Amino acid sequence: MKLGPVTSNPDDIDWADETRIAIEERVAMSPDALTGMEANLRFNGPENMFTRVFGRLTAWQNWIFQRPNAVGDKGALKVYGKGDKAAFDWNRV
Repeated sequence: MKLGPVTSNPDDIDWADETRIAIEERVAMSPDALTGMEANLRFNGPENMFTRVFGRLTAWQNWIFQRPNAVGDKGALKVYGKGDKAAFDWNRV
């Protein structure tokens, strides 16, 4: 924690709650979004602004926002803000 590379450092009192929240946040994400995010992190080669915008962001958005888990009847983008939970097809990844 002193070096700064971590974003959270729960103590013994908060450990169980912080771990539960982290797991729930990940489960709430679309499996397609996770696949796209992980593929984005595996991007190799020299990094510059062009590759960031067109190599990563555009490819990631094309992958995520066109999938049924995002735009299907119960997709994350369709139910966002309505109080409903998205129904993901976990086999699509």
